[in-house]
Amino acid sequence: SPFPRFQAQHPSAMIQLRVTPETSLADTPVRIHVSGLAPTQLVTLQSSLTDERGVQFQARAFYRADEAGEVDVERAAATGGDYVGVWPMGLFWFLKPEKLFHRLMKRDVMSGPFCFQLNLFDSFQLLPPPEVVPLATCTVERWYVGPGVERVPIKEGRVRGALFLPPGPGPFPGVIDMFGGAGGLIEFRASLLASRGFAVLALAFFGYDDLPRVLVEVDLEYFEEAANLLLKHPKVRGPGLGVIGVSKGAEVTLAMAAFLEKVVAAVWINGTGFLNGTPLRYKGVHIPHIPYCPERLLITEMAALDNYHVFEDPRDPAHAAAAIPVEKARGEVLFVVGEADRNFNSKLFAEMAIERMKSHGKKNYTLLSYPGAGHLIEPPGSPLCSISLIRGSPKPVHWGGEPEPHAKAQEHSWQEILKFLDRCLGSTSNL
Repeated sequence: SPFPRFQAQHPSAMIQLRVTPETSLADTPVRIHVSGLAPTQLVTLQSSLTDERGVQFQARAFYRADEAGEVDVERAAATGGDYVGVWPMGLFWFLKPEKLFHRLMKRDVMSGPFCFQLNLFDSFQLLPPPEVVPLATCTVERWYVGPGVERVPIKEGRVRGALFLPPGPGPFPGVIDMFGGAGGLIEFRASLLASRGFAVLALAFFGYDDLPRVLVEVDLEYFEEAANLLLKHPKVRGPGLGVIGVSKGAEVTLAMAAFLEKVVAAVWINGTGFLNGTPLRYKGVHIPHIPYCPERLLITEMAALDNYHVFEDPRDPAHAAAAIPVEKARGEVLFVVGEADRNFNSKLFAEMAIERMKSHGKKNYTLLSYPGAGHLIEPPGSPLCSISLIRGSPKPVHWGGEPEPHAKAQEHSWQEILKFLDRCLGSTSNL
């Protein structure tokens, strides 16, 4: 492995807790194996992490050793804890914050990995007191950037963001990566994609540096400028590029696919097929927006904001002019839907966009729809965040999703996204 390695520590030479690999990219599965226990011994496996803001996340599960005194998490079923059943990555997928409404998200991908501590305790330990010594412990590093990946801050013309370049001379297939309505610059998905062989521009479009503080319109010429900037880089392979976005970023992704010839692959994750809340302007084109209905906002029993009904019904003929003309897309479009999304009726928006493409004789679309998955479908290994605080919201926002189906959706969709980009943009060497 090109990463540094860490050794497990254990007070008893007989009992061993092994994690393979001990250091890896955050989207890579690991294997957890315990040996040296008594047959059928009840044990607790606990994972813990303190994020960059000092918030602690934990997960635990209870297991019984087999007749050989081993627990292989790839095959053994947890009897209880934060999950039940066979979940090889359960100690990562089911992490929960100590403080409510905090989202586990790597903010500075270049500063180092997330360092998880895994502890093995004898018997049932729900909240082990400090005096209880683990039978074994080890440290696991989860990186969001691979060895040799370069981060280049981008402040050229109007474009603001960060360009991630894989090691080597290239040229590499280019991708623009965007997030949603909280604004700012989020880089963890771009850095992971760059670690898989793509040259990725993590693009901010409001709420960052000298960009507008709030989004009042989608100025597609800004995104065209970003696409041209990326494609002219000597390490980026043209003539086309890919775009990936979630939420408001997915809405922009679809608009880029419709209007910009250079977009040959678009990954739309839980977005809309209409302009919602903000109009679009591109040269001589103006698309009006569907206004929000804040009076329809619901406050849940957890005092979170459920925005699901804030968006008017796009099927109303009065809103036809706000539709993104996705039938104009020349490239491929991959729709990724969480059917338990509480931010948008993402499934309806995806189905309407696909129906519009079909009605124009188009077949350049793929739909991945996941029952039980929420709004924030992220790379695998990311725990479900069903409620979190975001910039600009007076209360936490309810994103939806159920832990088990959401984890499976993240694992499957990430592999499909990588294959989709690889197929549309040309093969990389790191998938």
